[in-house]
Amino acid sequence: MGQKKKIIVLILLALTQFLVVLDSSIVNVALPAIKESLGFTDASLQWILTAYVLTFGGFLLLGGRAADLFGRRKVLLTGLIGFTATSLLIGLSQSSESFIVLRALQGLTAAFMSPAAMSVLLTTFSEGPERNRALSVWSIVASGGAAAGVLLGGVLTQLFGWHWDFFVNVPFGILAAIGIYKYVPAHIKEESDKNLDIPGALLITTGLIALVYSISQAPELGILDASVVVTFVASILLIIAFVYNESKVKHPLVPLSVFRLRNVVGGNLIMIPAMAGMLGMFFFMSLYMQNILKFTPIESGLAFAPFPVILGFISWHAPKLVKRFGIKKLLIVGTLLPTIGISLLTALPLNGSYIVNILPSIILIPAGMSVFFLSAILAATSGVPARESGLVSGLINTSQQIGGALGVALLAGVAAFAAGGVQSPEAQLQGYHAAFAASAVLMVGALLVAVFVIKVPKKDSNSSVDEAVVTSH
Repeated sequence: MGQKKKIIVLILLALTQFLVVLDSSIVNVALPAIKESLGFTDASLQWILTAYVLTFGGFLLLGGRAADLFGRRKVLLTGLIGFTATSLLIGLSQSSESFIVLRALQGLTAAFMSPAAMSVLLTTFSEGPERNRALSVWSIVASGGAAAGVLLGGVLTQLFGWHWDFFVNVPFGILAAIGIYKYVPAHIKEESDKNLDIPGALLITTGLIALVYSISQAPELGILDASVVVTFVASILLIIAFVYNESKVKHPLVPLSVFRLRNVVGGNLIMIPAMAGMLGMFFFMSLYMQNILKFTPIESGLAFAPFPVILGFISWHAPKLVKRFGIKKLLIVGTLLPTIGISLLTALPLNGSYIVNILPSIILIPAGMSVFFLSAILAATSGVPARESGLVSGLINTSQQIGGALGVALLAGVAAFAAGGVQSPEAQLQGYHAAFAASAVLMVGALLVAVFVIKVPKKDSNSSVDEAVVTSH
């Protein structure tokens, strides 16, 4: 594939991932408008987020492996077309019930679309400098899309209505589908063995759905609620059964040999607490600005404007930093800076100033995230054969989704407990402080993984420095 064609493919893949990331955050600002328009209750409103997370997180591993077995372009296009169609139908929804069902279907399509897109990227760009540059673009989109979603969601909701938070996906989805069909080869390094581990797929999919459900419902129902406890225990048993199944079957959904690569394990392990801390921070910083400082949706979105700018600038130069310092040092810096930035938020006052109290964190956090995401993805995907690229893409995406679901659910519970059920601004702020403190603790957990689990790769004297930094053995 020529260099010009590779650039076009990268742009299309980045656009595809941007739609997935954007849709995860753009709806947050629109929740009050959707509630009023479709008659959601306070209890049912959370299912706008939960329905999407359940199916997205639950089917990611299956989606990644399906891309390896049945064709990356085929699975990517199927997921993208389904995602675009469900986005249109959600925008046309006239009832809360249809909205929730369609959000679940949208999550399902995204679970096949996202790992297939990363799998195409990994098999299109050779390991080393070329892939580092491509993954830096991917990291900009994956980490900056959430901040862009908050800004775009505020503008669209306030000016045109919540429907356009979903309609906006349609033209870009159609454009991306046409481009992918034209430029991505139909059988790009497709696995010749088509055997799919059905029992393994059922075990891990139901296990992950049960896990995400228990995590997402714990703040609402309580961690000792019978349904939460039962689904959590069931999820652990299903995941244990899945691991046993994978060790015995001839064609496993997830070959356990992939976990012999220490940095693959470390890259996925570090992603869980980091995503939990970072997404929880986004959620509660938005609440602080709107509920305490009384920012409008547009003002709240604009407050995050420096975030994608800083993140994009540093992420573009991240491959050079990887070449110079290696992934371990960048993961340490990439978790340390957000830890400091989030810790500053634990002192937010009632009459806070954006410049004094919020902006320092909005500078520190993306500065760290920009080098964190590239380094974590390199650790989690390098040294893996092309035939398993969809699998490792599904793994790292699953780690992100489980971490995100865990973070929002855990921090919501911490905030509610600290506020003590009181709705005054002082009590709300106390809850936010506790949530930010818990978020900082999660980031410290990610920092410890960077220090003690991630291994400094040995440099082969016959290899370039760029290749050495992404070798996981």
